[in-house]
Amino acid sequence: MRILAVADEESRSLWDYYSPEKLEGVDLIISCGDLNAPYLEFLATMVTCPVLYVPGNHDSRYIETPPGGCECIDGKIFCYKGVRILGLGGSMRYRNGPFMYTEREMRHRIWRAKASIVKHSGFDILVTHAPVKGFGDMPDLPHRGFECFDTLLNECRPRYMLHGHVHSTYGKFTRERVHPSGTKIVNCFDKYYFDYDEDNPNDTRRIELIKSLTAKFI
Repeated sequence: MRILAVADEESRSLWDYYSPEKLEGVDLIISCGDLNAPYLEFLATMVTCPVLYVPGNHDSRYIETPPGGCECIDGKIFCYKGVRILGLGGSMRYRNGPFMYTEREMRHRIWRAKASIVKHSGFDILVTHAPVKGFGDMPDLPHRGFECFDTLLNECRPRYMLHGHVHSTYGKFTRERVHPSGTKIVNCFDKYYFDYDEDNPNDTRRIELIKSLTAKFI
């Protein structure tokens, strides 16, 4: 499955200088937040596959006018062609406003998703706006990552985590990292293409994983 992930800044290559071959073969588009609704709507009109998104901390306008033709996966699991995708949008709370959370609030959001996580025997891709604390975040509060994401990755061990929030123009930028859980973490600033192998080499551990999740959450 060919996936295009986008975040934070509208790609001029995909919008201002669009040509059909740039989306040729794309099976799924995922937005990690802080993108104008018209941009996501444009992408949705150019493909026949779903366009999924979570809100970023600058997406308050989504409340009144969400991106048309796109699917919000914030706080839930979306399954597509057997791939389970969990969305947790927003950033660390640094002022009043929507889509910003304290560490405790984000942990509670994960707890609220626990029944769906157990029902689906985990998930394959975690989509967030903010990064994991210590893995591509920054020391200032607005760009600090969430510790509870670290716990979630260790417990559920998805194959990918896609996020945005930290721009390549902020300084030292690393596109890809590997978490100790084995999860590949990708900062999807601008755009990022990747091929998801649907033959999951970790399927043999799913029974043990669901037992572990059930013990932790129920």
